[in-house]
Amino acid sequence: MTLAGAKRCAYLGPAATFTEAALIDILTEHGVLDSVERVPMRSANQMFDAVRSGEVDAAVVPIENSVEGGVPATLDALTRAGNLQIVAEAVVPVRFVLAARPGTVTLETLTSFGTHPHGEAQTRLWMQEHAPHATYHPTGSTAEAARELGTASADVPFQAAIGPLLAAQTYGLEVLADDIGENTGAQTRFVCVQRPGLLPEPTGWDRTTFVVGLASDRAGALLEMLEQLSARGVNMSRIESRPTGDGLGLYQFSIDALGHVHEARMAEALRGIHRVAARLQFLGSYPMAAAARTELNGTKKAVDPRVADEAFAAAQAWLDEVTGR
Repeated sequence: MTLAGAKRCAYLGPAATFTEAALIDILTEHGVLDSVERVPMRSANQMFDAVRSGEVDAAVVPIENSVEGGVPATLDALTRAGNLQIVAEAVVPVRFVLAARPGTVTLETLTSFGTHPHGEAQTRLWMQEHAPHATYHPTGSTAEAARELGTASADVPFQAAIGPLLAAQTYGLEVLADDIGENTGAQTRFVCVQRPGLLPEPTGWDRTTFVVGLASDRAGALLEMLEQLSARGVNMSRIESRPTGDGLGLYQFSIDALGHVHEARMAEALRGIHRVAARLQFLGSYPMAAAARTELNGTKKAVDPRVADEAFAAAQAWLDEVTGR
């Protein structure tokens, strides 16, 4: 199954979340926005079960935030799920608005607001300065707060919602203030997950995601694993330790590395990790989002000639000659 043949794709609901915005970006990039049904679901685990069962063809989940790092719920659910493969990603700006039912409240009269805890954390300073007497009410998602205000027939326990502009527009709310996040450059990276199949072709702008369980907790075990990447010139864009769930002090590592498994350097690095690790779980090689395709200097870094595919091919040809094949 590819996105070109997808009919139903799940996202973390309700409608108008940042996750739905990411799904819209991915479907638009693949030219299938108008032909795919977008299905809201409540959790990553529910979505991954739906993908494995065939109820939906793909699911989009947040995996990394530029302010708070990796998303633990997604990382753990991906690791537990098995038989899933990341095929695409999207990077969405995290821009918060404060919105309310039209004509009901102003900043000066606001006494309560609702949002997800992550949204509250990223807008706390702004709210303390502009609505210091407003009481915070946690909700299941940033869009959920807007949905409750916009669709609930009964009173909700808050007057305004903090969430995406898409949510305010979707649920007919009036925007009281725009772009109220502490970090105006904040972004979240989302990944699109499907059942295993053919890998996306290498583009030169690719990312590979995998999970490594170390063979032991001896000194140097992590270094030994990382050396497999370093020796082949493979750069990591993210590494995070996550508990295995088997006991205190037992961890595994979720890693994003720049490159595609069809490239010799990445393939050799994964072979090396497989040799020294207790467990290696491959989660996919896929194109990077357009917003993530530049380095700090605005240009792509060239691959070291010593670890380019041609160098591995030349080394293999030399060995074949030496061994007389």
